[in-house]
Amino acid sequence: MHEISFIGGGNMAAAIIGGLIASGAAPASLEVVEINPEARAQLAARFGVVTHASLDTARLHSLIVLAVKPQSLPGVAAQLANRLQAQLVISIAAGVRTADLARWLGGHTRIVRAMPNTPALVQAGISGLYAGAGVDPSARSLAEAVLRAVGSVVWVDDETHIDSVTAVSGSGPAYVFYCIESLEAAAVAQGLSPDVARQLALHTFLGAARLALESGEEPALLRQRVTSPGGTTERGIAALEAAALKTTFARAVEAARLRSAELGDELGRLA
Repeated sequence: MHEISFIGGGNMAAAIIGGLIASGAAPASLEVVEINPEARAQLAARFGVVTHASLDTARLHSLIVLAVKPQSLPGVAAQLANRLQAQLVISIAAGVRTADLARWLGGHTRIVRAMPNTPALVQAGISGLYAGAGVDPSARSLAEAVLRAVGSVVWVDDETHIDSVTAVSGSGPAYVFYCIESLEAAAVAQGLSPDVARQLALHTFLGAARLALESGEEPALLRQRVTSPGGTTERGIAALEAAALKTTFARAVEAARLRSAELGDELGRLA
């Protein structure tokens, strides 16, 4: 793995750093620019990485990960613009399009846009990636290796599809937590203790997702196998169908996708 400079040391950056080190990266090969002194000290103590209070003292390695808040990116990019040469830049800033980032970086085009999700914090995430026109296959492989340190990776060929990725896997953990919350509440309403209800809900989602992932079979087929004719599951599924749950999920994803596109428009007007 190449030496990497992280600009921003928040939760997602820390997750990626931890994943990289767990995968064999040397802490000394990683540097982090983080303005918050407490966060900076925690990163140094936890991972043993090199830290900087500002970009002025950073070496800026051949791979740069931009992990600052989207609203801060124009200012950070302006500071980077005159120092970039052939570095590969990976941006995990939600909503910021590659054309806008390239403009802020003074025309630099070796950019990969990444949309990780919060399960990356336990190295169980999935990231959607999009490569700009200036990214060659070896650079794509490098970007993929970085994000694989915290989970799985999928590529999209159309940058507008990152909005869909955001709506599905970026916002998706919240949908899952909402469903877990709802199943837990339903269990409590049936007289089960809160502790039992939570364990049942959590392990049902965990086990079902693992079965679907490891079996490689269609979720619809797995559902059918659980749904015996005339049984309890059939009755429960009928109630979900009557509530148009699939349509509700589709509306939620579309609403999130539209908002992601709106944010891209709003961020593109910055600086």
